[in-house]
Amino acid sequence: MQLPDTVTLAQAASLLPELEASVAAAVTGASGRFVMDASRLASFDTSTLALVLQARRLAESRGLVFELQALPAQLRELAALYGVAELLSAPGAPAASSSMNGRSVAT
Repeated sequence: MQLPDTVTLAQAASLLPELEASVAAAVTGASGRFVMDASRLASFDTSTLALVLQARRLAESRGLVFELQALPAQLRELAALYGVAELLSAPGAPAASSSMNGRSVAT
């Protein structure tokens, strides 16, 4: 699933049906993985983290390996601030950790 360039509170709820359909499609696929691509993501807030974590829950509940690609550094930093960075990493991968470095992200 390709995330759009903007995922804020205003868009997150409308992305849930697409997320559920994408996970369902991945179940029927042969790879055993659900890949979420965040490479286009430019504008985001904490609801983006909620959407990504919901994607992981859905994928894992259906026996899929969750893979998150190209997450922006600022969103990783926001996840670290909220204590959920390790949930964004693949099993066995080191979690992202850093400070916000004075950056401003909507919360």
